[in-house]
Amino acid sequence: MASTEKNSFAPVHPRAVFATTHWSLVLAAAQPDPARSQAALARLCQNYWYPLYTYVRRRGYSAHDAQDLTQAFFLRLLERHWVDDADRARGRFRTFLLTALQRFLADEWDKGRAQKRGGGVPHVPVQLDSAETRYGHEPADNLTPEQSYERRWALTLLDTVLQKLRAEYERGGKGELFAGLNACLVGGRDTQPYAELAAQLAMNEGAVKVAVHRLRQRYRQLLRDEIAQTTAEAGDVDDELHHLFAVLAGG
Repeated sequence: MASTEKNSFAPVHPRAVFATTHWSLVLAAAQPDPARSQAALARLCQNYWYPLYTYVRRRGYSAHDAQDLTQAFFLRLLERHWVDDADRARGRFRTFLLTALQRFLADEWDKGRAQKRGGGVPHVPVQLDSAETRYGHEPADNLTPEQSYERRWALTLLDTVLQKLRAEYERGGKGELFAGLNACLVGGRDTQPYAELAAQLAMNEGAVKVAVHRLRQRYRQLLRDEIAQTTAEAGDVDDELHHLFAVLAGG
């Protein structure tokens, strides 16, 4: 699914406006503009809270403590502006975030019981009410906490991209087409049931092949764009794609 094309990269000042370019989501979360910063931080929380929660649970914490710790970590990330310290020159935000959590657990919360939620603390957009339900549906495996974090990061990223693609098609009045073709995003082109899909969608087989090609092409581009927002260099996008599929293949 990975593309061989390179995205262009231009240096961006740490306080630059939010833009779809490398490291842009991280830069936006560190901006002094509250509206831009909060929107970007919400995106980061949405993409990373569950992989981090999974990591904490795999470290042996109870569901209750893992919820408190995940919430407290994001609060600390917000209150102490840790995102400002993310070093673009060192590459991948997923690695920075896991390292920050590991230090947080060791330096702050292994010393005593996790801080309770509530009490007027700022709101952090993480869906902890569903965390343990999701975690309870995780298949049994022998992954380390770090491997579990990476796998959930990969799956969350793919789901985020899929939802973006779905939304694009629905905005364009093609929701039914997406619903019919989205299963074609996996598997080889030679194994797709083009004739069956053509009958279901009242299209000819050639048109279905073209539609599937465009769907897969757009999915690849959205995946690259999503990865580019939390990596530092153009070449990191391809590296992250290879890493993502290696993580999924090994899980």
